[in-house]
Amino acid sequence: MMVLRWIVTGQRRSWQSHRFLFLRQFFIYQGEIEMKTTWKPSIIVAALVVLLVAICLPGTSAREPRANRAAVERTREQVKMLDDVYKVAVVLITQHYVETEDDLPAGTAAKALFAAIKEKGWHEVNLLDATGEPYNDENTPTDSFDIEAIKSLKGGATFVDSVIVRDGKKYLRAATPIPVVLEKCTMCHDNYKSAKEGEPIGILSYTVPIK
Repeated sequence: MMVLRWIVTGQRRSWQSHRFLFLRQFFIYQGEIEMKTTWKPSIIVAALVVLLVAICLPGTSAREPRANRAAVERTREQVKMLDDVYKVAVVLITQHYVETEDDLPAGTAAKALFAAIKEKGWHEVNLLDATGEPYNDENTPTDSFDIEAIKSLKGGATFVDSVIVRDGKKYLRAATPIPVVLEKCTMCHDNYKSAKEGEPIGILSYTVPIK
C-alpha cells in the first residue's frame, strides 16, 4: 500500500525512508494479528469460565436452601400432627378418667409421656404456664423463645416457631396455645375460671430435630 501511494502521489522518497515506513506498518499489522490471535482464545476461555460459574454456583446454592426449607416444612407438619395427638389425648383422658381432684390429672399424665419421649431421644415437649400463676415452678417459662411465644399466642397467633442450632444440629422450636376446653380443668386450676374463651392458659413448647 505504501509503494502504491508513493507512485500515485508522485512523492519521491528515498528507499531507506520507504523501507522504514513499510517495515513499521508491517510490524504494526503483524502485532495486531498476534494480539487478535492471542486474545480471542483468552476471551473465549474467560467467557466459558464465567458461564460455568453462573450455571454451577447458583444451582448448587439454590438447591441447598430449597432442601432446607423442605426439611423445615416437614418438621413443622410433624409438630402440628403431634400437637393434635397430644391435645386430643389430654382431652379424652380428662373426659373419661378425671372425675375428682384425687384422680390423676391429664396434664400430669401428659408430662410423664413427654419425659418418656425425651428419654428415648425423639423430641422434647414441655407443658408451660401462660397465666403468670403456674401450678408449680417447673411449669414456668424461662427461655426467651417460650416467653416471646406466649406473647404472640396471647396476641392471637396459633403457631409460633423458630429454627435454632444446638451442638451443630438444627432444631425447630415451636409453641402452640392451650385454652380451657373443659370445665373439669378448673377443678385443679381455680384461676382458669376467669380466662376468656379461647385465651391461652398454657402452651406446649416443642424442640424437634430437623432431618
